[in-house]
Amino acid sequence: MSQTKTQFDAVVIGSGPGGEGAAMQLAKSGCSVVMIEKHSSIGGGCTHWGTIPSKALRHSVSRLIEYHSNPLFSNDRIQRGLTFAEILKHAQGVIRKQVNLRSSFYNRNGVTVIHGTASFESPTCIKVTQDEGVEEYIETKQVVIASGSRPYHPKDVDFSHARIYDSDTVLALEHEPRSIIIYGAGVVGCEYASIFRGLGVKVDLINTRDRLLSFLDAEISDALSYHLRNSGVVIRHNEEYESIEGTDEHVVMKTKSGKRIVADCLLYANGRSGNIEELQVDKVGLEPNYRGQLEVSKLYQTAVDNIYAVGDIIGYPSLASAAYDQGRICATAMLSGDCAQRLKSDIPTGIYTIPEISSVGKTEEELTEQRVPYEVGRAQFKHLARAQISNMAVGSLKILFHQETKEVLGIHCFGERAAEIIHIGQAIMEQKGDGNTIEYFVSTTFNYPTMAEAYRVAALNGLNRLRG
Repeated sequence: MSQTKTQFDAVVIGSGPGGEGAAMQLAKSGCSVVMIEKHSSIGGGCTHWGTIPSKALRHSVSRLIEYHSNPLFSNDRIQRGLTFAEILKHAQGVIRKQVNLRSSFYNRNGVTVIHGTASFESPTCIKVTQDEGVEEYIETKQVVIASGSRPYHPKDVDFSHARIYDSDTVLALEHEPRSIIIYGAGVVGCEYASIFRGLGVKVDLINTRDRLLSFLDAEISDALSYHLRNSGVVIRHNEEYESIEGTDEHVVMKTKSGKRIVADCLLYANGRSGNIEELQVDKVGLEPNYRGQLEVSKLYQTAVDNIYAVGDIIGYPSLASAAYDQGRICATAMLSGDCAQRLKSDIPTGIYTIPEISSVGKTEEELTEQRVPYEVGRAQFKHLARAQISNMAVGSLKILFHQETKEVLGIHCFGERAAEIIHIGQAIMEQKGDGNTIEYFVSTTFNYPTMAEAYRVAALNGLNRLRG
């Protein structure tokens, strides 16, 4: 077994968005930086098993749905289908492009990349175990833990069974299922319910709570429930499994309420755990919580002064977009001891169901509970010329604003391109003082026809409600 020793100003563990953001910021500031990535390619879970592949899958399926529903092609009378394996090929192509692009960032900025498993020897010494038992010891001044997370595996579910998947292994699906049970109706569960139903697979979506995505504005949550059910998804609320058993032919799930549900395969999508075990953080006095997550300060500093953590390993908000910003803020704090920038409190939510969902700011339920006098402005996509042209008439935009000051308090969008549309409203919400007003959408000329025109329609609708 060979051993080598090297020295760097900073070690970053994990090359997902959080680790990349930290490494790039540190390198651009003149630090010598090494990125330690356990897997053979950089990009982390975001690129290989999470955001990128699942959204690529979603895009392919939504285009297939669009083709089947578009009257322009109805005369062909050809029902075109795509297998899960076929659309996975498209996702793999996107992943390769992302890996090549992100590899170029490290090369261009002089960041050393080592592939291997990192573990702490001390707060300033990291051991990297590479293939064939090669060990490298890295002396460093500071460390950023950005090791990400993985799907939670309860001990009584056999994930080694060929018909039982999690959100990582489903990307290597070996079946062409006619039916699937999706256990867990969070963001991942709802997104995959849309994808599989779009492929014509019968879907049972098991929700352990009383409504879908309860953190959303209730109207948006209800819209998602309606459209999933309308597409044929069976949603079962307030259910928990008693047992999950795989056989050669199918998977049987028995619920605590006494139901027996059978499908060709099962996707378990209920919770995630931090990738903490192999790091041996106990050697430096760090204690993760029961989800394998570390507690950090506002500057992403752990209880050990020179060790920082960002991304899924610290929990909320567990978003790729937020993780990159966390990495940059963390790196600035490592360099100067402080950082004027903070992660915005109003982080937009992007949920890539079919149709997709995005929101930022307060919900109606929150404003009512806080006794804020607000009004609602709505625009239905079916009334927009661009939506009619593109045959994407399902959906709506809702603006919540203060009745007296006209300040925009929350924006909620359901429909195709929702995750793009939301950023226009987000930009106005971030303006200071009188800059944040719903009247901006009325006094500003938008391109026509566009989906962004929904802001003008919704603003007029809301202001007209004030006038009675």
